[in-house]
Amino acid sequence: MTVELAHINKSYRQLHVLRDLNLVLEDGKRYCLMGPSGAGKTTLLRILLGLERADSGTIEGLAPGDASVMFQEDRLCRALTAVENLALVMPRRTKRRALHRFLSEILPEDALSKPVSNLSGGQRRRVSLARAMAFPSKMVVLDEPFTGLDQQTRRVVIDFVLRHANGRTLLVSTHGEDDARMLDAQVLQLADLMGPAKADAKNTPATTPSGKTSTDKPAGKTSAGKPTDNPLRVAAR
Repeated sequence: MTVELAHINKSYRQLHVLRDLNLVLEDGKRYCLMGPSGAGKTTLLRILLGLERADSGTIEGLAPGDASVMFQEDRLCRALTAVENLALVMPRRTKRRALHRFLSEILPEDALSKPVSNLSGGQRRRVSLARAMAFPSKMVVLDEPFTGLDQQTRRVVIDFVLRHANGRTLLVSTHGEDDARMLDAQVLQLADLMGPAKADAKNTPATTPSGKTSTDKPAGKTSAGKPTDNPLRVAAR
């Protein structure tokens, strides 16, 4: 599954966050999206997932439900255990024993049966990561998944991600060059994906490589200016 973002623009009033951004994510490859805090990495991920409206541009190759996601916020059901939270995104036939074994790769045994409200912040992050990796998606999107982890735990978690990527496209937002190296991922500097600044960039219709504007809505493409009908269909929210 190749995903193409073409001529994406996004502004908040007078602040231009994304400017004529173009990006192709090839099937089965690993990418680390990098840039300073506040540069627009999370905004780009939300637009890619159909959770936020872009001013213009098109996205091809990604349908609702194709991606599993780990957000910066944990978004867990705090009264449920780690195993129960994982079960929420899995097929009903999935055995609890299998979920327990899966989580035990990155969590201590005594953390699996506690409500996640009783876990440490780092442990809750790992439960969120496990949900994103467990869901049978075509693409995995992780927004700063290794924040707050010590070096030893980070190595364990990265090995877990690589072990369970299962040939899927992996897009990871991170500040760490070491993360990209350990993931053996291609580094995408956000600034390098965007065109030069233009005074009228916000009001310029976006065109696809075929020369069509985003309003032409060619077959197989969606306008990045319209969020998905139901954002809850994005997996592992």
